[in-house]
Amino acid sequence: MLDVQLGGLLADGPAGAGEALDLVKGFDEALAHGFARVGEEPAAALAALAGALADTPLGPRVGEAVEKATTGSAGDEHLAALAGGRAALLGAVHDALLARLDTALSRTRAPWHAAAGEPAGPAGNLLAGCRGWLRELAIVGWRGVDHDLVSSADQSIEALLAVPELRGLAVLLDGFAAELRACSPVATMERLPVRRWADLWARAMLLSHKGSWQAGAEPVSGRLLILGADVHEHATAVRVQVHGILEPAGGAPSLLVRTSVAAAKVDTIAGPTVWRLLSDRPVLMGALAGHLAVEITGMPMLPGGDLVWHDDRASAAEEADPFAIARVQLAAATATPVTPLDRHPVRIAEPVLLEGYTVDGQTLALGGNTVRVDLDRLPSCGPLTPELVAASTACVGLLRWDAGQWSVQPLGVQATVKKKPVAVHTGDWALGPTDPKAVKAEARAGDVVAVLRERAGRLLRK
Repeated sequence: MLDVQLGGLLADGPAGAGEALDLVKGFDEALAHGFARVGEEPAAALAALAGALADTPLGPRVGEAVEKATTGSAGDEHLAALAGGRAALLGAVHDALLARLDTALSRTRAPWHAAAGEPAGPAGNLLAGCRGWLRELAIVGWRGVDHDLVSSADQSIEALLAVPELRGLAVLLDGFAAELRACSPVATMERLPVRRWADLWARAMLLSHKGSWQAGAEPVSGRLLILGADVHEHATAVRVQVHGILEPAGGAPSLLVRTSVAAAKVDTIAGPTVWRLLSDRPVLMGALAGHLAVEITGMPMLPGGDLVWHDDRASAAEEADPFAIARVQLAAATATPVTPLDRHPVRIAEPVLLEGYTVDGQTLALGGNTVRVDLDRLPSCGPLTPELVAASTACVGLLRWDAGQWSVQPLGVQATVKKKPVAVHTGDWALGPTDPKAVKAEARAGDVVAVLRERAGRLLRK
C-alpha cells in the first residue's frame, strides 16, 4: 500500500544526514566570511570539514586545502578541493535520501557509469579566468562583493558563451553574477542567502576545472508519455521541465526521463503569456496542452536521463492521459542515474502518483501519514490553483526534499468541481489559456510578446 510506503519514507531521516548538513553549513558560513582573514569560528568549521573527510579519498587534498585556507594562501586547486569536499557531503545526503525514496516506492534505478577516458579540456584560459573570479569571491566573502568585483566577470562570461561546450558554465556564472549585482553592495544586506550562494559558487568552481561533467549524449527513439510539466519562471527567463516515461524503440524497459525548454523574457511578460515564448516548440507544447504521446526519433539523451529537445525530431501521437500513464506504467519504469554534480538534496524531484488522500491547508494526509504540499511552486501561467489542489483526491506530482522534510509538488490533479470530475495540469495552457476569465485578462493586456518582438526588430533595423 502506498500509505505504508510513504510512512517508511517520511519517518526519521537517514542516519548522519543532519551532521553532514551541519558541516556544510559551517563551511558556507566560512565562505560567507571570506578566506582573506579566517577567524577562529570559520577555522574550526573548516577543520571539522577536513576531519569528516579524512578517511575518504578526498581526505589528504581537503586537509591541505583547509590548512592553506586558514593561513590565507589558498590557490585555485585548494578552493576546488574545498568545493569537492562540500559536494561530497551533500552527495552522500542525497544518495541516502534517494535510496530511501526508491525503497519506499519500489523504484528501480539504473547505476551511474563514469565515461571512459577524459575529454579534452576546452578553452583552458577561459576556465582559468572564471576560477580567478571565483577565487576573488572566496577571498573577500559575500560582504565584500561590490559592483566592481561583479563586473570583473563580464568579459569571461561573454567569452564562455561563445563556446558551446562551456555554455552551461557560462549561464550559471551569468545568473550568479546578475544575482550578486542586484544585491550589491552586499555589505548593506540584512540577511544573506548563504546556502544558495555557496551552492552556486561550489558548482561553478567544480565546472571551471573541467568545463563539463557530462558525457556525450546518445540518440534514442521511441514513444514519450508525458506525466507533467514543472515551470520555473523568473523575471528574465522561463524554463519548462517536462517529466515523462520513455518507451524505447526495440522493446527495452521503460525509463523515467525529463526534457527542458527555456526562453529569455522580461518581467512584463507574466502569467499565461509566457507560453508564447515557447511557441517555436509546437510539438512539445501541443502534447502538453492536448495530453498527447510523442514519437521521438534520434533525440539526444544525456546520461542522467535528460532529453535534449529537438522539435523537428518529434511528432504528436495518440492521446495519453497522464493519470492513466501513472497508474499503469510509473511503478515499472526504471529511474535514470543521477549525474555527479546533481547529487544535491534540493535537486531531488521524483515523479509519484498519490490517490485517495485529503488535503488540510498545506498538508496532504494519506492513511496515517502526512506530507507537506508545496503550493508555492504552482506556476502563475497555468490553471492549477491551491483551491483545486485542496479539492483533489488524486495527484501526479514531484516528491522533493528541502529544509529537512519531504514535500509534494503537484503537476496535475483530479478533483470534483461543482459536482463534476475534472483533471487539471500545469501544462494545459501551453497553447494558450482555455479559461474564459484568463482569456479576457490576456486580451486586455494585449500581446506583450508580439509588441516587444516588434520593438526589438525595429531597433535591430536601425
